[in-house]
Amino acid sequence: MTEPTVSTSAWIEFLKQQGAQFAAADPLELQDFGALAPKAEEQESFFAPLTDLGLIGAAGDDAASFLHSQLTNDVTHLNTEEARLAGYCSPKGRLLATFLMWRDAQQVFLQLPRALQPAIQKRLQMFVMRAKAKLSDQSDNYAVIGLAGPAALNALAEWFPVLPASPYSRIENTNGTLIRVADAQNGARFQWIATPETLIGAWPKLAQHLAAVSPQAWRLSEIRAGVPQITTATQEQFVPQMINYELIGGVNFKKGCYPGQEIVARSQYLGKLKRRTMLASLDNSEVDVRAGGEIFSSADPDQPCGMVVNAGASGGGRALALVEIKVAAPESGSIHFGSAGGPQLQFHDLPYVLADPQ
Repeated sequence: MTEPTVSTSAWIEFLKQQGAQFAAADPLELQDFGALAPKAEEQESFFAPLTDLGLIGAAGDDAASFLHSQLTNDVTHLNTEEARLAGYCSPKGRLLATFLMWRDAQQVFLQLPRALQPAIQKRLQMFVMRAKAKLSDQSDNYAVIGLAGPAALNALAEWFPVLPASPYSRIENTNGTLIRVADAQNGARFQWIATPETLIGAWPKLAQHLAAVSPQAWRLSEIRAGVPQITTATQEQFVPQMINYELIGGVNFKKGCYPGQEIVARSQYLGKLKRRTMLASLDNSEVDVRAGGEIFSSADPDQPCGMVVNAGASGGGRALALVEIKVAAPESGSIHFGSAGGPQLQFHDLPYVLADPQ
């Protein structure tokens, strides 16, 4: 990807000039574009600066083979025209992080929440040993915009005349990298990763086609697509299959060893999976529905039957969430957030089938 000439700090300042408001406790947590801006949860077509995402770069002759030995997906056969999901597990097979992964001619990139990036990068670096691989923080070198909805296709045409044709395909040109990620609500979604300078220059024309909204709109689209993301609240809580990660292409069972691989493989092939992640909505007018929150069944109210993986306000006093849960729990009783007397969850179909291993 093209090297930056404008820093992320200039990108953040530019966003503030467009009306972006950031959290007091986290200067990179974009909350909204002001009270009069379009509501994130109400937009069918939008573009959102994803300022909460970080980026690790891995360069060197052994970069791909090193990451291949650490992650749940195949890295050595990753080509420059695709992106993949991948997980990083503890020795116990529990996910420490989930990534969107791609490569260019120089390095492999791992995208993850900024809040997790320093510790994950440090942990990976510990295992480089004698491999010819160097990890670097690329978060300040590139900016990211998420785009979704029918209008996004025309909005991108000036910079990418040919768009990625299918989910997890990638196109790179002088304007940066465009990755089509998992579709949501039968519509294409894209991430545009480029230098801050490029995206600052593109902003006015994008705004002619699309509403600029907070990353909340993008997170909701991820939830609707059934694509989970590990956060600080859920590290080491889930084996990949608990969050459907093998169903969405995040696990390769033929690639060989990585930390936790035996446990992940055992979960896949020995017996029926008893826990999965499902899509649910619930009332959040009086509770704070967020990742890490526990859920309970009326049939067994004294102990939790699952956990919220990701959640976001979806308007009208409701929240949308991906919840990891015992598969049998919804069949034996009503499911509630926080306690057996908390808001009840209503379950919805995911855009893929919760299949058992063959």
